[in-house]
Amino acid sequence: MRHFIIAIAAVTLATPAFAQDVSRMDTIVRADADKGEFMGSVLVAKDGKILLDKGYGSANLEWKIPNDGDTKFRLGSVTKQFTAVAIMLLVERGKVTLDAPVKTYLPDAPAAWDKVTVFHLLTHSSGIPNLTAFDDFQKTKTLPATLPSLIARFSGKPLEFAPGEKMSYSNSGYILLTQIIEQAGGQPYIAFVGDNILKPLGMADTGYDSHAQVLPRRASGYAPSAKGVVNADYVDMSVPQGAGALYSTTRDLLKWEQGLFGGKLLKPESLKMLTTPFKNDYALGVSVGTKDGQTLISHGGGIEGFNTWLGYDPSSKLTVVVLGNLNGGAPTRLGQSLMTLARGGTVTLSSERKAITLAPASLQTYVGTYDVSPSFGFVTRVEGGKLIVQATRQGPLELHAESPDHFFFKEVDAQIVFTRDASGKVDGAVLHQNGREMKAPKTK
Repeated sequence: MRHFIIAIAAVTLATPAFAQDVSRMDTIVRADADKGEFMGSVLVAKDGKILLDKGYGSANLEWKIPNDGDTKFRLGSVTKQFTAVAIMLLVERGKVTLDAPVKTYLPDAPAAWDKVTVFHLLTHSSGIPNLTAFDDFQKTKTLPATLPSLIARFSGKPLEFAPGEKMSYSNSGYILLTQIIEQAGGQPYIAFVGDNILKPLGMADTGYDSHAQVLPRRASGYAPSAKGVVNADYVDMSVPQGAGALYSTTRDLLKWEQGLFGGKLLKPESLKMLTTPFKNDYALGVSVGTKDGQTLISHGGGIEGFNTWLGYDPSSKLTVVVLGNLNGGAPTRLGQSLMTLARGGTVTLSSERKAITLAPASLQTYVGTYDVSPSFGFVTRVEGGKLIVQATRQGPLELHAESPDHFFFKEVDAQIVFTRDASGKVDGAVLHQNGREMKAPKTK
């Protein structure tokens, strides 16, 4: 990570909800675009009515071609929900059973996978190791691959845990689901997705990406570097498969959300199953959690040169799409911020926060060690009348008080809120990062 945490806009829901402030939405996105942290296209819609539909930065920096709602972006892992819906369509047709072992559809599956089911693959609970986390992936990602050759890369490796025991994100599972779709569906993955999802919904600007294909209005992908923005690394698009190979536009993804949640693809019982979390708020190809006290169905994506975020609020029929062609955390934090604004909430940028001065004795109450996870945490100390925080394997940064117990960074747009026990003693903190709230109990 650069500095302490990746930049994020902190969000607070106002009560009660009020009309959407579209100009504020544009201001929030523009702030990241002006800092060079976001290029891409954004769409916000409520019950099918488009509130914001705008491009920021360039689809191609060399030609200065602007992004807009018709620009095609690689989706990365947003692809997974299309794969999950394809599986559910096959379930409805009696060609796939969620509780069936993988070997039912892949006879050559190793014995280690005997207890791995289709459901386990969909929910990342199979224990099959993640192909894209292998040490050699950066070398092999540029090489053309077939489904059998990809599966061979991880089929001989032991499971990381017993199937169903826990959740651990694995692109390998969705590569296997791609193979199952082709086996049970009787046609190539993109043909099945095209015939059963894209064409019925009129998604003419969505497909399986290919480096060789001449694709009108396709964005070029970029990455940040110490010397500025550079062209992203090459990845052969035969590698991601149903785990991350689709491209689309913001406008096509609105059609997707309207079709999926409007009952045009799945039966109600299938849609309910698709959106029922199993472990770690992960359902079938989508995350289902709460934000601002309301249900949020979402998924992010990341692939060389592109980061994406797609979110849906079923109670308000809100859709937020953020597709970026510059690698970084902006699409996720912008997506979550835009969802809050669309719900009638407020978003505060770091540049808008005002610091106050707390007494030295007050600062001392925050001194201690806080653990976010077994491998990551932070230590706070007072130096020269300032509260300093240092995260695991990172340099020190000053925390600025916005109010008692509420602190923020000036270097990055992120916050730490300290918590207290019944006696009023500081007993932990909540780290706000990339739209997430991570609890950090005080251990020392």
